[in-house]
Amino acid sequence: MSATTIPTRTGIANLPLHYGKVPPWLFNRMVKLAREITIAIISDFGPEEMLRRLAHPYWFQAFGCILGYDWHSSGVTTTLCGALKEGIKGLETDLGLFVAGGKGKTSRRTPDEIVDWGNAISLNPAPLVYASRMSAKVDSSAIQDGYQLYYHTFLFTKRGSWVVVQQGMNEVTRYARRYHWLGEKVTDFVNEPHSAILSEARGKALNLIADESNPARTTITEIATKEKPENTLTDLKKLKTLNLPPQHYLSTRDLHPESLSKILLSTYERQPQDFEQLLGLRGVGPKTIRALSLISELVHGVAPSYRDPARYSFAHGGKDGIPYPVDRKTYDQSIQLLSKAIHKAKLGISERKEALDRLSRC
Repeated sequence: MSATTIPTRTGIANLPLHYGKVPPWLFNRMVKLAREITIAIISDFGPEEMLRRLAHPYWFQAFGCILGYDWHSSGVTTTLCGALKEGIKGLETDLGLFVAGGKGKTSRRTPDEIVDWGNAISLNPAPLVYASRMSAKVDSSAIQDGYQLYYHTFLFTKRGSWVVVQQGMNEVTRYARRYHWLGEKVTDFVNEPHSAILSEARGKALNLIADESNPARTTITEIATKEKPENTLTDLKKLKTLNLPPQHYLSTRDLHPESLSKILLSTYERQPQDFEQLLGLRGVGPKTIRALSLISELVHGVAPSYRDPARYSFAHGGKDGIPYPVDRKTYDQSIQLLSKAIHKAKLGISERKEALDRLSRC
């Protein structure tokens, strides 16, 4: 397969929210197989191509299926990324691929991990830290689709190329939604930046990153920077007394003007130049953006997009016996087969020997 056969467009995915853990016998094999596949791809095509493939939801999902995980489970995201991070541990510098972040508390350590690797390989970490932070901000605040982010993995190369794979959960519908970002395709963090969004279900969403939301983004920024905070809060208080039409997606129920006053004062004083800068301000979260969106639409007549940004969906399975149980013998043979591919990799003789020595010690 040539490097040009994998599309670089990505998006959002919805997956059934599954609980539980991967059995150790399976995860240990997933780590080994993820390592061998990653080494083979990077040896032939380079680390940037590995990023492009991970950014594509079809390839990512197929990768998880090859590793033996459920095709349609939310756990494929966390488990695949975890197996990949563990699998290349100690080989990052040789491969030119680095993985930061993870689930829960680990995801909050992503900036520190990026900085540590940046210092180790003489790469300026600031743009990567910004990309990590803004991708999380966009998918939690600029897109409000009912999914709360709980997983964030940031992968990058020595050249500064990057990919984000993050996931949110909706405990009401029991679905998860995965968001893919491919850095080389991102020209604007707040205007159609995703390579893909993967989901099995679609609904209504506040979509401020849609191209058609550009007028709303401009109006929201103007409200936050040019309107005096007390006037904005007055508008919000008026909206809370209105009975919005039943087809309207956004609710004022959990918006409290008194709790937003400090944030609005901060945005007014700091004067962000555009929506991206506004979104990037500390303290500006989903409720602030939702309040400004309602004021933009109902007071100023400039509505944002409510188009669900999800573009990909999946079904079917693996770990729990669907469509068939994991064949451990065949799985082990695949690991051995791929390990032999290292001998044919496009590496220097000494580099190949060192890589094989490290693999044998893992």
